[in-house]
Amino acid sequence: MRGSAALVTVLALAGCGAQAGPVDTSRVAGTENAEASAVAHRLQKTLDALRFQEVLDTAPPGSAQARTLMNAVDKEARNTPRQRQSLLAAAPDAKPIVQQPQIDATVIELDRRGRPVSSGTVLMSPQYKNGVVVPVDRNLSTTDVRWRQWDDAGWYANKGQGSIDVVPGREGASLDFMSPYPASVLKLMVNFGVLRLVDQGTITLDGTYDYRPTETSSLCGGPTSKTVAQYVDESITWSSNAASCALVKLLHDNGAVDGLNRTFQDLGLQTLQLKNTNPASGGRWGNPVTMSSLDTAKLLTLVNGAPGTVWTAPGGKPVTSAVLSASSRKFFQDKLRSQGWNDMLSTPNWCGGAYPAAGIPHGVPSRWVGADGTVNVNGSKFGRDVRPCTKKAEVSFAHKTGWVNNSGADAGIVKALPGKGGRSYVVVVFSNLGTQYVDAGRPDTPEGIYPYAFTEKFAKLGRIIDTYEKNRAARG
Repeated sequence: MRGSAALVTVLALAGCGAQAGPVDTSRVAGTENAEASAVAHRLQKTLDALRFQEVLDTAPPGSAQARTLMNAVDKEARNTPRQRQSLLAAAPDAKPIVQQPQIDATVIELDRRGRPVSSGTVLMSPQYKNGVVVPVDRNLSTTDVRWRQWDDAGWYANKGQGSIDVVPGREGASLDFMSPYPASVLKLMVNFGVLRLVDQGTITLDGTYDYRPTETSSLCGGPTSKTVAQYVDESITWSSNAASCALVKLLHDNGAVDGLNRTFQDLGLQTLQLKNTNPASGGRWGNPVTMSSLDTAKLLTLVNGAPGTVWTAPGGKPVTSAVLSASSRKFFQDKLRSQGWNDMLSTPNWCGGAYPAAGIPHGVPSRWVGADGTVNVNGSKFGRDVRPCTKKAEVSFAHKTGWVNNSGADAGIVKALPGKGGRSYVVVVFSNLGTQYVDAGRPDTPEGIYPYAFTEKFAKLGRIIDTYEKNRAARG
């Protein structure tokens, strides 16, 4: 979007200019108040206005790059700096994306106690080119979507529809959507399961776990011995695949994977499924691992904590934040706030530059910031002084990102800092727009500096959502 017309559009969508038109309540059936419809309507209009279909594909169908990237198992094993540099090297010859991207986005607005007050979920795909609002009821639940498992080749061959159902019995649903692979956001499910074991007294955070895989895996690496707390820290804050494999194997060693999947079902989080992982290594992360933005946002709402019954599951069970203890919720939130990869809905690691655009306005945790103000995440250097952005930060963002070539994801809890606007919400975005897709005219990255891996449209989306939520909080 360019020029004054684009500026007016973005300001209006963020709630800074003229009010949007009437909410299309026919596409938000089941909601119980106008505010829920309002946030869904704004989210749909914003996604449409950002024109994600204008991104370029560095590995278009039939290219040599595309043939090397088709891999349905352990995708993260190929998610290396060398691969990203190879894709960026192909950027000058990138082609327009062949069809409307696949995007699944949810915002859950919270009150000061952390209770949901409204929500909006929007799906975008080749079938829903302008985005479609998902009908969500007062329990943040929907039966109106036939969720399909991601299929790498099928996105091209079947216009993004998919063929394997995630939730049974949805053949007659009004919407049909293939959920993007969650990439490293799946580590939210893994760490939730580990903290459940801590709460049950099966393991302790201070206890040492000897990871001894009985099968080799390029994703997982070799044997290690660390405290559970250290594995959790590495899994969340800098997205260590090796640490996460250890935690998945820890779950298998304790016979807890099937129980974790049943827990998600009992909580009404039917699309959250940690399936088909390898008990011998903790690896084999493939398309049977599924997450929708709505269920992920609901999980983070529980992690954030709220008094009383937060929602009622489809089976009639009241769901409360006691699914995790207060100490486990605090530990989880602290690790999410310590995130080093701030590069999708937020971009403070690239503070002050013309590219990428500024996203959700939070600061970079001090553990990653050197004496010169630049960020170094486990050897990945970002090269910009982030202290000005941290000084101007308005919110905390406790989040987890994920990416492979055809998956880009960000999921987190946003809370205003004292005196900075009072908003509180959960935001989750899953998409097939991973490191394979770039913006037209993106600048070159200096030698030795970590390259920006996404389209900056995600950062613009994060900023517009946050501005809208800030204005909502100001209205009271």
